[in-house]
Amino acid sequence: MELIPYLALGSALAGLALAAFFYTNVKKASPGNDRMVYLMEEIQKGAKAFLKQEYTWVSGFVVVMAILIAVLISGYGAFTYVIGAILSGLAGYVGMTVATMANARTTEAAKDGPSKALPIAFRGGAVMGFSVAGFALGGLMLVYLLMVDVFALADGFEVVTSYGLGASSIALFSRVGGGIFTKAADVGADLVGKVEAGIPEDDPRNPATIADNVGDNVGDVAGMGADLFESYAGSVIAPIALTAFALQLDPSASSGEDGYIGTGGAFSLLMFPMFVAFIGMVSSIVGSFFVRSGSSTDSRALSRALHMGTNIAMGLTIVGTVAGAYWLFGDAEVFDQPAGLAISVVGGLIVGWALGKSAEYYTSDHFKPVKQIAEQSETGPATTVLKGISIGMVSVAASVALLVIGIGVAYWGGDLAFGDTALGANGFGGIYGVAVAAIGMLATTGVVVSVDAYGPIADNAGGIAEMAELDPSVREVTDALDALGNTTAAVAKGFAVGSAALTALALFKSFEFALNKAAESDGQISRAQLDAGETILNLNIGDIEVFVGLFLGAMLPFLFAALTIDAVGRAAYQMIEEVRRQFREIDGLREGREGVNPDSARCVAISTNASLKEMIIPGALAVIVPMVIGFVSIDALGGFLAGSLVTGFALAIFMANAGGAWDNAKKYIEGGAHGGKGSDPHKAAVVGDTVGDPFKDTSGPAMNILLKVMTIVSLVFASAFVSL
Repeated sequence: MELIPYLALGSALAGLALAAFFYTNVKKASPGNDRMVYLMEEIQKGAKAFLKQEYTWVSGFVVVMAILIAVLISGYGAFTYVIGAILSGLAGYVGMTVATMANARTTEAAKDGPSKALPIAFRGGAVMGFSVAGFALGGLMLVYLLMVDVFALADGFEVVTSYGLGASSIALFSRVGGGIFTKAADVGADLVGKVEAGIPEDDPRNPATIADNVGDNVGDVAGMGADLFESYAGSVIAPIALTAFALQLDPSASSGEDGYIGTGGAFSLLMFPMFVAFIGMVSSIVGSFFVRSGSSTDSRALSRALHMGTNIAMGLTIVGTVAGAYWLFGDAEVFDQPAGLAISVVGGLIVGWALGKSAEYYTSDHFKPVKQIAEQSETGPATTVLKGISIGMVSVAASVALLVIGIGVAYWGGDLAFGDTALGANGFGGIYGVAVAAIGMLATTGVVVSVDAYGPIADNAGGIAEMAELDPSVREVTDALDALGNTTAAVAKGFAVGSAALTALALFKSFEFALNKAAESDGQISRAQLDAGETILNLNIGDIEVFVGLFLGAMLPFLFAALTIDAVGRAAYQMIEEVRRQFREIDGLREGREGVNPDSARCVAISTNASLKEMIIPGALAVIVPMVIGFVSIDALGGFLAGSLVTGFALAIFMANAGGAWDNAKKYIEGGAHGGKGSDPHKAAVVGDTVGDPFKDTSGPAMNILLKVMTIVSLVFASAFVSL
């Protein structure tokens, strides 16, 4: 049992080794002709330049936060915070580098059909997937082993949670900054190019095309990678923190495998999330080798091929989790039914899959919702937008229902595991079950992110095919891969936002226990009061402070969404004006005269400068607001976190699904329905897609990070809130 952290660390290193293998595999493939290589390198240069500037800006924020943590918490906490931030940024950079290398190679492979193109796009995405999972799990295990086992710090578990805060900090800025960049370019390219100029998507005459392709990588690859990095790390940290704070564990007083400070079964509770992560990593590695494609461009066939790896990984994870639950909990007297915790994890995994399938139903052009949006485009952009909004809202009901079922099953499983034992009596078992359910959702992160990162690579491949003026048959293949990519992205977002809700709930409960621990140390509450069920945190909504906090929390996700959407709008305005200027002033550009090229670098610069400036306020809100409220009133902070969790989850689902539905409705029409490309319905669908762009790629994906950042900030600074 004591070897589990080392097994998890070993599996993380195996994941990184697989990423290196796939990198070599992709690099060997041909990038195509000189024009394709030139386009690939331009996209690479733009993406690397943006990330360099973004990380430079964010590093200032990281330094300030590290100083705050060092002063208010501990120097070790500041160290683990910085480690989490560095590894999160590194995972995003590695994935983006390979994605920009895989795009032209996917285009070249598409000349021979989807059977050649899909594996290259997937392997390019797999470098991202296993870099994210490998760095996240490997870094967390190193931090845990150092702070808890080697140094045996009295506040070792508090220090470990700072690792998650570091990951969350980078994720939030990467998602917001990258999302603003990519959507400013995308909106400018679509509205001026396809609607006003009447030229195809990714046409080489469009000055914003290169910026659009750069944005796919900095937003949908690097930003998404940082997002899933913190989601994965947070899902493992949550049950560890919950156990440590609820049971008042002190690593400096370890009593070996039986637990810390005499708490029987605590060691098993700490090891279980690490074991699930280990099993999930190994399963993801095995599953990644089962992604193969036939010669058909039918999206159903491509979807089956792409999801084969995910399904196999899920199946292996279920088997391993059940075995692990009996191994870790079968002989301990403090556990009644070991199968209960296996039920919690498997329930979380199945609900995560179901959330993804729900997203697929509402965003795939094979189903009624997207076809309804396409049909509404017959009467113009207004009805197109209205239908997309209503479908996004309806999708929230299905997702909330699934989440409630998942929480119920997970809580029941945890309660079943502890039964009438001492730990089960105070509801700890049920909350622990919810916490490990979040790991179930993200246990197969390696392969889930691989499938998600595949999408931007396929999108870029289509852009290169268009800009390099290749045979239309190549674009037909890349379009089929790209349409599937929109759906896989929606599926991954379903996993991410579902796990965010469960992880935030577990972190919230950990926050309550951390407050109690700090209050007891400070003499504000006695051990007898705590044993009697009293707590320092009041969550009675009849209390004015809690009620005010609840409303502030409900408001913040809307404010955050408004700021990020407005940021995209302002950046897109600059982009649109620049594209119009170039079409107007560069003689022969719009007509496609030979030797006349657009100034793409100017468009890349506009997106870069706008996104870096615009990401600061939304990103800072997530950290500053809970800290300010926490220092004013702990009860108000509790209400604030509860309110933001509920509205944030609903908004995230609404925006992600509405945006994905608008996008695929446009692609459905471009495939020949309702008049096809260039028709009035197509123009209406482009407007709908433009509205949906910041929904699905900026505000929506950043929402789940917002929820966890605010909760983990509260957890990390809990002792400071009590003592000051």
